[in-house]
Amino acid sequence: MGIFSSISNAIFGSDEDEPAANAAPTEVAKPARAAITEDEVKSRIGSIPGAEKLNWETSIADLLKLVQVDPSYENRKQLAIEMGNTDYSGTAEDNIALHKAVMTQMAQAGGIVPDHLKA
Repeated sequence: MGIFSSISNAIFGSDEDEPAANAAPTEVAKPARAAITEDEVKSRIGSIPGAEKLNWETSIADLLKLVQVDPSYENRKQLAIEMGNTDYSGTAEDNIALHKAVMTQMAQAGGIVPDHLKA
């Protein structure tokens, strides 16, 4: 499982334990994740213990801390690669872009993310 999957599963829940109906016994179809509202996204992230103490809305390091993923440079670089950025160097600009890319990808994965959090 990648770092993005860890973030997404912490916020939206894991669907690994729910095989899709009508899937062949040897294949497991991933069920579609239902879209949720902006308020539900904020509520889910905000209800994670410690959310009120972290700047998760703008800081990729704080978002990673919140979902109990080590925010080390190595993990942020791996996450950037998962998001398609092979030139990640850890600058403030890189971290802002990475946070926005994660939020955009989460929206595409089924959750509705507030526009101001997306790229």
